[in-house]
Amino acid sequence: MSERWSSAKVLRERGLTPKKSFGQNFLQDAAISERIAELATTPTGGTVLELGAGIGALTAPLSDRASRVIAVERDRDLVPVLSELFAGASHVTVLEADAAQLDWVTLLDGTPRPHVIAGNLPYQITGRLIEQAVHAATRIDRAVFMVQREVADRLAAQPDDDDYGAASVFAQAAFTVERALKVPSGCFFPAPNVDSAVVVLTPLVPPRATETRAFQEVVKRAFGQRRKTLRNAWKGLFGWSMSELEAHAVQAGIELTVRGETLAIEAFAAMAVRAPAGFR
Repeated sequence: MSERWSSAKVLRERGLTPKKSFGQNFLQDAAISERIAELATTPTGGTVLELGAGIGALTAPLSDRASRVIAVERDRDLVPVLSELFAGASHVTVLEADAAQLDWVTLLDGTPRPHVIAGNLPYQITGRLIEQAVHAATRIDRAVFMVQREVADRLAAQPDDDDYGAASVFAQAAFTVERALKVPSGCFFPAPNVDSAVVVLTPLVPPRATETRAFQEVVKRAFGQRRKTLRNAWKGLFGWSMSELEAHAVQAGIELTVRGETLAIEAFAAMAVRAPAGFR
């Protein structure tokens, strides 16, 4: 990657500064950018939908390896920069839009496979974007995201881990989660207060659980108050009486005296399938 992809240099030359309201911390370590591109495009080819392209630090190595790159950026001040930098790359499309408002699958429809979602996710909307990835899991081939280290820890956590929670369950119901790379804060401009990590999400076929309304309710209640036993956390679940809850728990092989953070994903799914039809 040439010097023209230096974040500070590109911004300075155009009289721009990072916007705190957008949570902008631009990756400026070329080696990290290259490694993320490799994770997203191995084997080479396919189509990458890049969320939050910024000023092209990741777009550049992606464009060297992918057949198509759709670079999404919502900052209207940065879109002209991207368009200029990639004006000679006919396989790179710059799209001014909010990634959280887009239908990713429709954008990828008809483009070369594999279909990959990649990007450095702003902290303020990381949860929403991970949720979108979960909902799109059956129709994409991979997601490669840079997130704050604590988020990566939660996504990859296992039962009984301190970081295990609803995010862990929802992500791992749909994907295998690999923490592929640690990224120190000094790799960004401006440097954030915390380190980041790159996670690779690979869709499970079939998924460990389907994220139905009932599954969401079971999981969210279990982790709503972490110190509560499931007997208390699930009190009134689906309108069940306590005796009904106990009967369904026995059928699902779940002890109500334990806490939600001890349950595997399949246990949550076993409880969710017992929900009344109106909750599925």
